Amino acid sequence: MPRLAIAGTQIALGLLPGESILAGLHRNGYAVTAGCRRGGCGICKADLVEGSVWYPHVVADTVLSEKERADGVCLICRAVPDGDATVRVPADFRLRCVAPFLAALNRS
Repeated sequence: MPRLAIAGTQIALGLLPGESILAGLHRNGYAVTAGCRRGGCGICKADLVEGSVWYPHVVADTVLSEKERADGVCLICRAVPDGDATVRVPADFRLRCVAPFLAALNRS
């Protein structure tokens, strides 16, 4: 099970195989600001600090350019980590725990 850490926080959680970062956050009781949730708007851009990701669905270059990808930017709504990964989300994402029971249940 890939592990996801959020840089600058104590958040570390497990992702299911093939699960996107955003889906894993939601399943573990966390919410963030997101737009379309399908890779079309770019609102959920975050910095990939460690690890690598892949996209099971096409992400247009107009949403996430090759330069951004090379610089470690990812779309958390579509990005699926290859293994353990760390991302840094902008402050305006308003990352927050909305289901403390799920967060505690899934904490390891």
